[in-house]
Amino acid sequence: MVRSLVSMGIVTLLLVCCAVYESNFVHRQFEEFGIVLDVLYEKVDDQTATQDDVYAVQKNWLDKKQYLHIFIPHNEIKEFDLWIAEAVTLVRDKEWKDAISKIEVLKELSEQIPKTFMISWENIL
Repeated sequence: MVRSLVSMGIVTLLLVCCAVYESNFVHRQFEEFGIVLDVLYEKVDDQTATQDDVYAVQKNWLDKKQYLHIFIPHNEIKEFDLWIAEAVTLVRDKEWKDAISKIEVLKELSEQIPKTFMISWENIL
């Protein structure tokens, strides 16, 4: 009986620790990516961005995506891939208004997705 309670306690503690790690990791990755997006947003808003600037953001995303695949549903990752690819084309074609709207969506996604991994009552229930 005591061993069962201890085992259940250990498993519960392990699950809580893993949940906290997942939440912090996802939040940190998207926080870093949000900073990169802010820089790109400013350049596109000033109409000084180049295709290489967007490629740098895309490479940053691809580096993060390798690890985020473990935690995040593939559909959400695919959304990021598509929005960034569209931003690359729009900046290349100097369609600033459309490019800025794509980057705004990316910024919003990078704020909203980590909220689904927060340890909160909404996510638990």
